[in-house]
Amino acid sequence: MSLDEDIYEIRREKLKKIEALGQPAYPHKFNFSHTVSQILAAYSGETGEELEATRVNVRVAGRIMAIRLMGKAGFAHLQQDGQRLQFYVKKDAVGDAGFELWKLLDLGDHVGVRGYLFRTRTGELSIHAEKSPSLRKICYRCRRKWHGLTDVELRYASDM
Repeated sequence: MSLDEDIYEIRREKLKKIEALGQPAYPHKFNFSHTVSQILAAYSGETGEELEATRVNVRVAGRIMAIRLMGKAGFAHLQQDGQRLQFYVKKDAVGDAGFELWKLLDLGDHVGVRGYLFRTRTGELSIHAEKSPSLRKICYRCRRKWHGLTDVELRYASDM
């Protein structure tokens, strides 16, 4: 079996586990309230206290570019249009099934995140996820051809 086939099989197993958790592997729709650039433009200047006082709820979608698991919590960076925003997932906030879903996500997955804005101890603007991230669809063949395709629209076509 080739490396591509191995990766594909591992991903299929993860999708089966996601569906076993009661989550649809690829929901049909994710309604976002903000883009990453809108969040960064509007809230980068606000302090942690200001964000906590107003409790800004957001729904944003993007691609996972980094994942850091730390026991019962974790951070990830979401990228959209070349801009990144961190989100934080805590087992107590999303529940056992939601956290198991979080642990099944991979780099490059397209996800939707719902939560509120806050600043971490290091001062980074982040989303505190209140629900488990929703996996968004990108076809396997598009992923496999990612580096060879220069046409952005063709990269995301779902009928390849």
